[in-house]
Amino acid sequence: MADPTAHPHIVVHSPALDGSRRVTSGDETLGVASHIDDVGEILRLADLYVTDVEGADLIEWQGGGPEDWPGLSEEQHHEA
Repeated sequence: MADPTAHPHIVVHSPALDGSRRVTSGDETLGVASHIDDVGEILRLADLYVTDVEGADLIEWQGGGPEDWPGLSEEQHHEA
């Protein structure tokens, strides 16, 4: 039986061809992020309040860290 006080294991997956990254908790897809801010929002909507997305131990970054969003520029993110 899982420990109810344990934090879920969150994975931000490797970037897709468009630069977006899938965010999962276990087998559940929580959402798709296009920017670091999206990761925080996805976690908030899942009732997982993480104040430091970049430094949180419960988040595993695959295929690059929190600064890696290939294929997307800041201008494209703000226009969307």
